[in-house]
Amino acid sequence: MTVPLVLNKLPLRQRIAPVFRGFDAPLLLAMALLAGLGLLTMYSVGFDHGARFSQHGRNMLIALLVLLLVAQIPPQRLMALALPIYVAGVLLLLGVELFGIERKGSQRWIDLGVVIQPSELLKIAMPLMLAWWFHRREGRLMPLDFVVALLVLALPTALIINQPDLGTALLVLATGLFVIFFAGLSWKFILPPLLLAALGVVALIVMEPQWCAPGVDWQVLHEYQRRRVCTLLDPLEDPLGQGFHVIQSTIAIGSGGIWGKGFMQGTQTHLEFIPERTTDFVYAAFAEEFGLVGVLILFGGFLFLIVRGLQIALEAPTLFARLLAAALSLSIFVHVFVNIGMVSGILPVVGLPLPFISYGGTAMVTLGVGLGMLLSIARARRLMPS
Repeated sequence: MTVPLVLNKLPLRQRIAPVFRGFDAPLLLAMALLAGLGLLTMYSVGFDHGARFSQHGRNMLIALLVLLLVAQIPPQRLMALALPIYVAGVLLLLGVELFGIERKGSQRWIDLGVVIQPSELLKIAMPLMLAWWFHRREGRLMPLDFVVALLVLALPTALIINQPDLGTALLVLATGLFVIFFAGLSWKFILPPLLLAALGVVALIVMEPQWCAPGVDWQVLHEYQRRRVCTLLDPLEDPLGQGFHVIQSTIAIGSGGIWGKGFMQGTQTHLEFIPERTTDFVYAAFAEEFGLVGVLILFGGFLFLIVRGLQIALEAPTLFARLLAAALSLSIFVHVFVNIGMVSGILPVVGLPLPFISYGGTAMVTLGVGLGMLLSIARARRLMPS
């Protein structure tokens, strides 16, 4: 007797429905808003820049597929993958040190048949690894556990700084510190470094003429990084060189006014005064064309996404899921804060893209992986039997 295959008779909609079951609708809504703004912006800034718009759309589709795939992986499986992914990431970073490809003075890539940037993997591997570590130590945490966590964080961060890639190193460091903080690190260990950092910033501002004088070597920073910090303090010192990016981007942001100059009407953008207008400095182009109103909508989308991610973290059933969801959510905050800060002239230029908006395939896929994990955590909570 032949048993009919019921699945073959089901409509396509019903067959794919399980893939989307339990997804967090508010999180998807925020992502859709930001993706739409990203496509709109890239169409304007990239229409005379080769195939940037079509490639941006392709990158978004790839990131969406990755997101859907990762969202199917339950948090327990993600936890089992944490250590292998971290070890693979560190080994790849060591491979970059030995066999890496150098471009524009930085050795950040390695050719494995396909050229990849291993530091992007650590944006995901670091919060995964530390969330796994603290989950294993739950209920019996000791000061030594935090020391181990700091060492786990320090190794890849040092390797990334050495490439040099200060922007990615900053993000990896921040996501790791978020996990360590939420795991219960005491404020008495947090406040002293913060106070030292604040004092260092004040000293740098007060002594800027001496520290930024030609020939002064800061030793701990590369020369181009030193110039970026000094340019932040006084961009008019080199208006056609290091200060050009910041000066032009702040002009573009200010000229947008309240309502903006209009879609595809940005003069600073389309007369090519804004360098890297499709990547790191895309926010300046966005603010010029859509003005304060557009910027508030963009900020609202990011704020909603981050807050919703933190709500998912609060509702997560395990320590691993809570730490991972909180770190992934706040990593988006770091991305947005640092990118907009450097474009607006309040932070040094470090090369972090603006999520959803900036052009970049690897960064977009990494974003898809992170948001897929966030959806996985939310989905696992929703599908749990009551």
